[in-house]
Amino acid sequence: MLWQYLIIIVILVLIALAIVKSKRKDFKLDANKLVQFLGGKANIINYEVNNSRFVVNLHNIDLVDKEAIQKMGAQGIVEIDNQLKIIFGDEAKQLKKHIDELK
Repeated sequence: MLWQYLIIIVILVLIALAIVKSKRKDFKLDANKLVQFLGGKANIINYEVNNSRFVVNLHNIDLVDKEAIQKMGAQGIVEIDNQLKIIFGDEAKQLKKHIDELK
């Protein structure tokens, strides 16, 4: 009888792990996409994270695909001259970390 409970617990743990893993975002993939949507590495002058905002200064703002960035999960984009403030929420710090690894 005890072994049946153990089997059920193991199965529930495996299901929970599968759910958690499927909901985890691949920030490396998202960072690569974001760099592409910003016009590539050569278009980025510098970037920083300010709370939930990803702030990036660009050489040419016309190369940016704002619609694609919104589809990535950006909650908003503010454009000032050649600077974009992209609101990503809690994901902003993770994206910066992985973009740092790309540079």
